[in-house]
Amino acid sequence: MHHPLVLIIEDNRALTENLEEFLSARGFRLDFAADGITGLHLAVVNDYEVIVLDLSLPGMDGLQLCKRLRQDAAKGTPILMLTARDQLHDKLEGFAAGADDYLIKPFDLPELEARLRVLASRGSASTGRELRVGNLLFDTGSLRCRRGQRLVELNRTTERLLGSLMRASPNVVSKQHLEEAVWGEDPPDADLLRFHIHHLRKALDQPGESPMLQTVHKLGYRLVPGDPQ
Repeated sequence: MHHPLVLIIEDNRALTENLEEFLSARGFRLDFAADGITGLHLAVVNDYEVIVLDLSLPGMDGLQLCKRLRQDAAKGTPILMLTARDQLHDKLEGFAAGADDYLIKPFDLPELEARLRVLASRGSASTGRELRVGNLLFDTGSLRCRRGQRLVELNRTTERLLGSLMRASPNVVSKQHLEEAVWGEDPPDADLLRFHIHHLRKALDQPGESPMLQTVHKLGYRLVPGDPQ
């Protein structure tokens, strides 16, 4: 049986001890960090199969850590976020930052185990810097993107949009969070996002291919697997 290597970044000592006892007994190999700075360092220098990341951390919060891991370090390690928040915008913010899955505290430990195993199997299918949705592959290191055998031409803005959409896939990413992913906290006119989404859609979805980039009315956009080629 495979024994996934997991990094748990969590400052609640009681929860950490519960996770260690439960997951170790089920064959997981575990590393721990109690603050964001230490967690980011471990996540960058080691090749974990999954990272469990608390949203509220001393030193650097989970969202900032996630963004730096994805954008600065170009690490594609699957991330499961833990938080006590249960509002939709918090979930979307986590996905836009690069999280792959989400659990709200309190949660059942068997559910955590099941989600970790799914994420571990997903992460082992690609290198640490590759994002994959269906037959679409985006290497965040070389910035090369292919749909099947076809090279997808992107500019810097559409690269950032695609990265956010692929990390959240198949979940919806709000327009606000896509704007923040590209332009930070001071986005330009909303029409500019629509312009770049239009160009990204033209690059991804050629005639005869199943559409991958979908508009979700009043919510945002999402990326879904297309038909295999």
